Formats: sequence, structure tokens, C-alpha cells
Amino acid sequence: MVGLDGSESSLRAAAYAGGLARRQGALLAVVYVQPVVAAGAMLGAPVTDTTDEIAEDLIAQIREAAERVRGIFDVRWEFHTYRGDPYNGLVQAADELTADAVVVGASEKAGHRIVGSVAVRLVKAGRWPVTVVP
Repeated sequence: MVGLDGSESSLRAAAYAGGLARRQGALLAVVYVQPVVAAGAMLGAPVTDTTDEIAEDLIAQIREAAERVRGIFDVRWEFHTYRGDPYNGLVQAADELTADAVVVGASEKAGHRIVGSVAVRLVKAGRWPVTVVP
């Protein structure tokens, strides 16, 4: 399973996970966790519409990348969306999909060095092998 949010590091993680899935003949579960922003929703911001658009864009990017390597590298994949905060969404996805391993990109946010990133929290959970791709 790979967590994808559209960031450069998550796209590298998806490429890495795709390579793992190809070599192992495994099904790759690509997971996007749609953030739930209560404050934005209270102000009338179309948060759900925006995150739905991001999910659709990610699916299009994955399909395009898969099409470019079709016949050279064939990877079976499926796309899943969950709602919530990234950590809990990825945990829920990994549990529901019975993931053998979790691949995520390294956080690109400076504050995560102090508070802890989603990747670090997944590693500390110790429930699956976790690969963090820079």
C-alpha cells in the first residue's frame, strides 16, 4: 500500500511502491486520504469538492503513468480514498486492505521535525513494515 497526496515525495513513494509490486507480482493499493477541514466547512468553503478534484487528478496521473510503461512494466493497482487526517486514514486503509507493507513519502513540512510526521507515526505504530521514501 502506498499513501499518495500529490506531493513530490509521495509521487516518488508511489514509483518505489510500484516497483516493489511489479517485482513481487502484488496488487498495489494506492491510497489518498481526503482531509476533513472543519473550519473551512463552517465558513462555507467547498472543501469536499476540492479534495474530490485532487483525488480525481491523482487517479488521472496514475493512469497516465501506468499507460506510459504499459508493456514494459505491468503493475496491477487500485485506488482508494479515505476521509480524515492522513495518519488515521492510512492506518484504517492498511488495516482494511490487509496491507503487507506501507510506503509513504518523507514529510516536506518543517514543523514535522518537531511534532513528528505521518511516516514517523506509522513506523512507531509497528503494525506493518514501513518504507519512507525521501
